[in-house]
Amino acid sequence: MSTTGATADPLAALGSLPGVADSVESVRKAVDRVYGHRIMRRRSNAITSEAALRGARGSAALSGADWALEEVRRRTDFSTGDEARVMGAALRLTAEAGQLLSIWRQSPLRVLARLHMVAAASDTDEVGRPRRAGELADEPLIELPLPDAPEVSGRLDGLAELIIAGSSAPALVTAAVVHGEILALRPFTSHNGLVARTAERIVLIGSGLDPKSVCPAEVGHAELGRASYLAALDGYVSGTPGGMAAWIAHCGRAVELGARESTAVCEALQRGAA
Repeated sequence: MSTTGATADPLAALGSLPGVADSVESVRKAVDRVYGHRIMRRRSNAITSEAALRGARGSAALSGADWALEEVRRRTDFSTGDEARVMGAALRLTAEAGQLLSIWRQSPLRVLARLHMVAAASDTDEVGRPRRAGELADEPLIELPLPDAPEVSGRLDGLAELIIAGSSAPALVTAAVVHGEILALRPFTSHNGLVARTAERIVLIGSGLDPKSVCPAEVGHAELGRASYLAALDGYVSGTPGGMAAWIAHCGRAVELGARESTAVCEALQRGAA
């Protein structure tokens, strides 16, 4: 996303794209339904915990580790095998997200660096910093052209400036742009998809749209499928009004599906079935 030009608040400008206001309203209604459920008044911590687990599973599925939910519950060792390590990274990121809310608005790049460190679980030189010249990103499921290091640096700085400056844009718009920009840039040598989806979660929580983190967009992104996810990302990368609106709508639908998932959990708890 270009952050230059005459528009003082480019994120807010995206909110006026055709169809975006409808997506924002639809998301708000879906979120309100979860928060208005009677179980949320008594067992919100249980809903939050379940949403975190299901969100991590969904995010890992989009990064190549498509495990059944019960397998994620059962497993205790995530250190053996590529898929297990992806799942472990997703679980760690979900747990870490809530600890970084107070830092995000002041230093988003610091948060992104921390997320990469948590995901990578390594102290090698490339962990926790943007790619340098000549370094590639190991993100095999995303086949878009990879921006070079100077472009990554400039666009990350621009994104950080937008977050720090604040915006009147709806939370959905900001979250979608943060998510899309990280995926488009793939600023780290690994785990960019997991980091991007966690950053989206941080924005949705910190904005007040989903303060208890019970509407896991990652669930919705996984349910909509990888092909749909990548097609919507193509729209974001195109930078066209239609493409940007389609990506925001896709992210909105993912939040709605995450909200629907937690509503179902509420219903199950109410029946005493979970």
